[in-house]
Amino acid sequence: MSKVLIVDDAAFMRNIIRDILEAEGHVVIGEASNGKDAILLYRQLKPDMVTMDITMPGMDGIAAMKEIKKKDSRAKVIICSALGEQPTVVEAIKAGAIDFLVKPFQKERVLSAISKI
Repeated sequence: MSKVLIVDDAAFMRNIIRDILEAEGHVVIGEASNGKDAILLYRQLKPDMVTMDITMPGMDGIAAMKEIKKKDSRAKVIICSALGEQPTVVEAIKAGAIDFLVKPFQKERVLSAISKI
């Protein structure tokens, strides 16, 4: 199964994603609460995939994903946000996201996104 880096400024959201992923046999190898830490942890841990919140302090998820993709064009990132607005979805996909999850997370939708990786 996949090694996953979870990035979200809300600890309870990281826990929800962790529970869904670990129940399916994936291994969460790291967590970050902002974009800058996500970039550092990505370089250190080299995960198979990243779940990345959009709205975070310091550096948002789309900016962090772009930085990660500059260093590793093969990086697999699923963008997550409470903002299910069409322009945000389009921006995330154009920036290289594999998929886009809207909060609150639905287990089936999370697993569907992960199956694309």
